[in-house]
Amino acid sequence: MSGVGAVTTTAVLIGALGVAAASWVLAVHQMRGMDMGVNTNIGSFAFFAESWMSMMVAMMLPGAIPMLLRRHRNGLHVFTIPVFATQYITTWAVVGVVLYALYRPHGTVAAGVLVIAAGLYELTPVKRRFRLQCREATHSGWTFGFDCVGSSLGLMAIAVGLGVMSITWMACVAVIVSAQKLLPPKDIIDGPLAVAIVLLGIATLFEPSVIPGLVQNTTSMSMM
Repeated sequence: MSGVGAVTTTAVLIGALGVAAASWVLAVHQMRGMDMGVNTNIGSFAFFAESWMSMMVAMMLPGAIPMLLRRHRNGLHVFTIPVFATQYITTWAVVGVVLYALYRPHGTVAAGVLVIAAGLYELTPVKRRFRLQCREATHSGWTFGFDCVGSSLGLMAIAVGLGVMSITWMACVAVIVSAQKLLPPKDIIDGPLAVAIVLLGIATLFEPSVIPGLVQNTTSMSMM
């Protein structure tokens, strides 16, 4: 790699990590006091949209860095990388709009069923296909985003079910999502992970008190 190429690669890496880090700080600030477990009220659309975009950049951008660097190494102009990243994050914005339309505060039964379904989804061929495609070279951030949404949908459902405004669940899901983007599928890892998620769902159904913050007596105030 030439000196100019190395500098550009470093700039892409630092830029992406910097944006993700800033988004984490912003998301923590926006979501402070909003987490009420299954009773979480996500507030007005404007507030939710702002919070959701911060969450998605913080959670999803780090795992996309290898793809961004690969595009640069393949000779694509460096200015196409922000366009690709924007298209990728925009697919998650669409998911947020759908989530806002469907989400309601719910009980532990609904949360448990959702988490169990998420664990079972991790074992399906559909999940594996999307995960593999999410790791492959692609010509469009839209396509990359669609594949990565399909790959991470079950994991995101865990956070939505247990606490859509929870920094703790957000961080846990972000780690798993990034790991699955960086590492190829391996049954020895993916199988136990799926079982652990199903067990978490069963605990949510039958012993919700063992999951900190899942059930709280107060409800959050709507953000106007």
